[in-house]
Formats: sequence, C-alpha cells, structure tokens
Amino acid sequence: MAQTSNGLPLGRLIAFGIPGVPLAAAGLPLFIFLPTFYSSELGVGLTAVGAALLVSRLWDVATDPVVGALSDRTKSRFGRRKPWILLGLPLLMLSIWMLFRPPVAVDIWYLAGWSFAVYLAWTMIALPHGAWGAEISNDYHERSRISAAREVCVVLGTVIAAAMPAILGGGAGEAPEGDVLSVLAIALMIALPVSVGAALLWVPDRRVSDQKPTPWRDGLKLLKANLPFRRLIIAYLLNGVANGLPATLFLLFVQHVLEAKAQQGLLLLVYFFCGILSVPLWLWLSRHWGKHRTWCIAMILNCVFFATVPFLGAGDAILFLGICVLTGLCLGADLTLPASIQADVVDVDTAEGGERRTGLYFAFWGMATKLALALAVGVAFPALDLAGFDTGGGNTPWALLSLALLYGGAPILFKLGAIGLMWKFPLDESVQRDLRDRIARIETDQPTRM
Repeated sequence: MAQTSNGLPLGRLIAFGIPGVPLAAAGLPLFIFLPTFYSSELGVGLTAVGAALLVSRLWDVATDPVVGALSDRTKSRFGRRKPWILLGLPLLMLSIWMLFRPPVAVDIWYLAGWSFAVYLAWTMIALPHGAWGAEISNDYHERSRISAAREVCVVLGTVIAAAMPAILGGGAGEAPEGDVLSVLAIALMIALPVSVGAALLWVPDRRVSDQKPTPWRDGLKLLKANLPFRRLIIAYLLNGVANGLPATLFLLFVQHVLEAKAQQGLLLLVYFFCGILSVPLWLWLSRHWGKHRTWCIAMILNCVFFATVPFLGAGDAILFLGICVLTGLCLGADLTLPASIQADVVDVDTAEGGERRTGLYFAFWGMATKLALALAVGVAFPALDLAGFDTGGGNTPWALLSLALLYGGAPILFKLGAIGLMWKFPLDESVQRDLRDRIARIETDQPTRM
C-alpha cells in the first residue's frame, strides 16, 4: 500500500533513493568521458561521434512519453513501475558494459546502436522510478522527503563519477577516459543490481484500480486543462535553463575568468556538498511556507548571489568559493521541491479523470529537463562565439565579460520568469488535501489489485 499520513520508514526511504547513485554515475560519463574516449582513443571521427550521440539523444526524448504512458497502463501483481525497472535493468547493464569496455575495432554504428540501447534502458528505469516515488505517499510534505532521498542520491552519484578521473590518477593527474570508463563499468555491474534490487524488494508499489484507461483524446483535454501543470512545467523549464547555463560554463568560467583551474574540483565539491547539506533546512521551511513559496525564496536568494559573479576576475577564487557555498545551499531546494510539486500536479489530473497518469506526466518533465540542457548549450556557445571567445585563451576583456554575464547574469533572467509563475501557484497544502479526498472517493468505488 502507498503511505498516507505516516512517513516512509528511514530504511525504505534510503532503499528507494539509492538507485539514483549508480544511475547518475552511469549517466554523467555519457556526456563527459564517452565522446573523448571514442574520438581520441578508438579513432571514431568527431563528426561521427557527435552525430551518433545526437541521434541517440533525440531517440531518448521520443521514448519518454511512450515509456511513461505504457507504465501507467501496466497492471501486474508487482505493481505498475517495478516490471519496467526489471526489464530495463539487464539491458542497461549490458549496454553500459558494451559502451564503456568496447572491443578494439569499433565504428559509428557500434556507438550509435549501444547508445540507443543505453538511453532506452535508462529511461525504462529512471522514469518509472520517478513516477513510483510520486505515488508512494499521498501526503503533501512526505512527497518532498521522498523526492529529496532520490535527488540527494543522484547528486552523490554525479560527484562520484566526476571525481573518478582524479581518484584513479592519484597524484599523477587525471586518469585517461578509457581507464575511467572501464572501472565505472565494473563498479556499475555490482552497484546497479544491488541498489535496484533493494528498492524493488523493500519499497511498496501502489495498488492500481481496474478502471478503464482514459482515452487518449480525453486525456489530452485533461492535460491541456491542467493549469497548475502548465505553469509548473514552464517554470521548471525556465529554472532548468537557468541551472544549465552555469553548469555548462562552469569550467570555462573558472579557467578563463578566475584563472583558477587547479581549484575547479574543490569548488564543485563544495557546491554539491552544500546542496546536500541544506536539504533538511528546505524541507523544514516548506512545512511552514509551502513548497512553491519556499522554492521561490530559494530562487530569489540564488539570483542575489549570482548577481555578484560578473564583478569577479582573476585571483577571486576565494570570493567565488563563498558564492559556491551560498548558491549550493540554494541548490537543496531545487533538488527536493519541484519534484514534490510535480506529484501534487498529477493529483489535479487524477481528480478530474480518475486514472493515475503519473508516468506520462513525469515523461513530460523528463523531456523538459533535456530541453532545458539543450537550450542552455544552444544559448551559451553561440553567444560566446559571437563575442569572440576563444577556449584556447588570449581573450579580450569583452569576451571574458560576456562569459561572466552568461554564467552569472543570464540565469537570473530565467529564474525571475520561473519565480513570477510560481509565487502565486494555485496548488498548496489545503488544495492538495481536497484533491486527495476527491481521489479517495473515486478509488473507493473501484476494485484494486497489485
């Protein structure tokens, strides 16, 4: 049964979140290490690598709504989400192994084929896992706790993967991408089945009713009529671009503006550590101020701190460290509250249509996440090129200022748009409680089964 008023026990909470560690550790190398490894060490051309990864990412976006909708309609004695995760796990392990430890002779078709497989498998696990988390509890605040467990684990996995080159290199610099991928492949063969198995065994999936699925045409009408969903997904996209810009430009900013390349690992570690450390604070504040208002306050503070970034220059690494601490503390709200609000927005649809379509909704948010990252890259690099920025160095003051403004100034504009949409968000704790009462009345009229 899904949890209602009582909180999920700590052991089950950890078991639910822990798959986020290997999933994130598997996802980061696909963007960071894999392109260089295949082009530099395996001899696949840069254009071929870029084309293969681009097409596979487009395929990834297309599979999101399909997997989400199908998982909503899955009925088994194990629940709706667990069968998809069980199907995706062996495919993910196989495709990671083939991509991270390839034979000596590979070509674009090998890279493209296994990239298609790894993204499909990742979607089959990550998307149902997110929807599953939204359905574990009906409680407004407990959902924040559950989303926090998952997102903190995702950050931990990201940090582990990002630190792997330095860890393997020891004091001799960073290890080659091939060595990093090989070690990660072996580690993931252990971590993935153990962590996913713990979640499947110890965390309940919710019961589903025998109600007939909502027809597609009626479902689209409900989707369009869901005003909180429309406001949230636009705010989520804007905030995603705002977060994606500094993530995309971080290394360039530290290297060329601050001239502190040797400190970039420490700065990233401090940022993520502060984000994890602040999660309990934002959970506590959201109980007093509400989730959407607390998230807005965190975004406002983030804007204030980022406004100082364009004034930094060479030798200001210590000042930037302070900014990393402050913006990292704001990160805790981004990790926990939007995903929790997403679960509440699905209740609007369920109360109107009677069918839980959490997977489909989370598919749209997954697509928004990927679109935000694509837009961040699409905005940042052409703008830098227009300003005459050169990654090799020797940049003019205008080029460096352009980098600083894109890193610290442009995100503020996107966050202000998100704040404007969310400040008077119409779905708070009392509204969500009324929605849950309506859904409960609907479900008492429907037989349920696992």
